[in-house]
Amino acid sequence: MAESARHEMPFLDHLEELRRRLIKCGVSCAAGSIVSWFFIDGVIDVLAKLVGQVYFMAPTEAFMIRLKLSIIMGIMLSVPVISYQLWKFIAPGLYMRERRLVIPVVAASTFFFAAGASFCYFIVLPASLKFLMGYGTENMTPLISVGSLLSFCAYLILAFGIVFELPVVSFFLGRIGIVSYTTLKKGRRYAVVLSLVLGAALTPPDLFSQVMLAGPLLILYELSIWLVRLTGKQRCDDSAFDEDEREIGKAG
Repeated sequence: MAESARHEMPFLDHLEELRRRLIKCGVSCAAGSIVSWFFIDGVIDVLAKLVGQVYFMAPTEAFMIRLKLSIIMGIMLSVPVISYQLWKFIAPGLYMRERRLVIPVVAASTFFFAAGASFCYFIVLPASLKFLMGYGTENMTPLISVGSLLSFCAYLILAFGIVFELPVVSFFLGRIGIVSYTTLKKGRRYAVVLSLVLGAALTPPDLFSQVMLAGPLLILYELSIWLVRLTGKQRCDDSAFDEDEREIGKAG
């Protein structure tokens, strides 16, 4: 019964556990990158269709872009593993009731990452490229290198995938009592500024992409407020259960 309470670990054990989890995440990303290498030509063809013809400007560019894109794809494919390893690292400090969230959290993080990446590819990228390339004139014909295009697309897709994890992170932090509905509600004014800052930091250096990221981020913030409000009500319902767990832990 005492196992349902929080499990305390020495600081050095925490560092060792963190090292083990990071190694597993790294191995997963490496394996995903190796697998992606054999399918990367199809990914390049799909992204290149957004602008038509692309070129490579240096002898090493075609190889390097394949390598870079394979690594990014490996990270994307490893999102479920990374989420699971992160959960396993923090799980010993949680109550048994909170540990049962592992499957919903991992599933939700995978879903929201895929939703963000899909939203970027099907909506943001076509609109961004159409807007940016619309500034060409008769004297300025776009000659786009495969490296610049794929770097633009890959980093933007990855940024949207990460940003769309905000509701999952907020739900989890609200569930364990780190953030509250009141705190998030009061932070709305700062969320606007922070969304613009993150839009500038996570996207290529053009205003259109930054705005296209900041807009959904504000919507996700509002969704996070709603989710944390729901988790707050659930925490109140479970408060008596938590007290029982603390008493069991002391007795153990």
